Amino acid sequence: MFHFQHTEYLTALILVPLLVLLFLSLLSWKKARIAKIGDAKLVKELIKGYSPLKFTLRFVLFLMALALIITGAANLQSPGAMEKVTRKGVDVMIALDVSKSMLAEDIKPNRLDRAKQLVNKLMERMENDRVGLVVFAGKAYIQMPLTTDHSAARMYIQNAAPSAVPTQGTVISEALKISNSAFNSKDRKFKSILLISDGEDHDAEALKFTEALVKNGVMINAVGIGSPEGVPLIDKESNQLRKDAQGNAIITRLNEGELKQLSQQTKGVYVRLEDSDEAADKIMAQLSTIEQTSMGDQAFMNYKSYFQWFLAVALLLLLVEFFVSERKKIQLT
Repeated sequence: MFHFQHTEYLTALILVPLLVLLFLSLLSWKKARIAKIGDAKLVKELIKGYSPLKFTLRFVLFLMALALIITGAANLQSPGAMEKVTRKGVDVMIALDVSKSMLAEDIKPNRLDRAKQLVNKLMERMENDRVGLVVFAGKAYIQMPLTTDHSAARMYIQNAAPSAVPTQGTVISEALKISNSAFNSKDRKFKSILLISDGEDHDAEALKFTEALVKNGVMINAVGIGSPEGVPLIDKESNQLRKDAQGNAIITRLNEGELKQLSQQTKGVYVRLEDSDEAADKIMAQLSTIEQTSMGDQAFMNYKSYFQWFLAVALLLLLVEFFVSERKKIQLT
């Protein structure tokens, strides 16, 4: 069955009756102006070289061309053959640090928001991959299992915040364990954990757990967020500096050492987040080294478009309109 791909463009056809009204108003105005000039025979003699019929013809040709251009832009289509496409990709569990230190503003707007920006950039390029989300601080929780529904994934990522994990800290080992449990244990490939953290608290258990990840065919690609120099941590509720038991300001800084080790031991890549596009390029390049698996078949309907016929006729009408002169032949007597 025929249908238009962009029905919203058809609303522009309202221009056609509006232009007709404008044209009729113009004719009425011209007629009134001519009547005011004076003697009808004299006026007729003065404008005998002008053809009102050709003037109207040019307008009709232009109007038809305009209607065809608008209709062509809406793109009339008819259904064609069904085509099946096998989606291939990898499974990526995103382990996102949502501890309060991720609210530090040593990178703008803050560490957590920059992490979200990076994930969104990556997901634009991971359309065939399944993604899941684990948030962690002092504990880790799975927010979303592996899915191809990227719109849902973006919603969960956008809503990730320190309030999702009441216990503070940075327990990377627990995040890795929960992420690993989300994968299909029967597969020994097609899997990666995208670990995004400031790595602030040392977690020896995380380094030990990499052996299990390697056996399960899981690669860790780690992203470090923040500056090694660090900044004082501010309590967002009171807008005051957070202090330790001795009354000293708590400095939060990026700990790259552990994040680098985790990625190296699982044959992944470590990236310090400075430029989001550059970081996304490095991570995608590393993910491309993982063998892909089938994510299922998708059926697509191929449609035949007819916009070119409308545009061709419109062009022809405009050419004719261009060569139509408003002057008429005058017979000499």
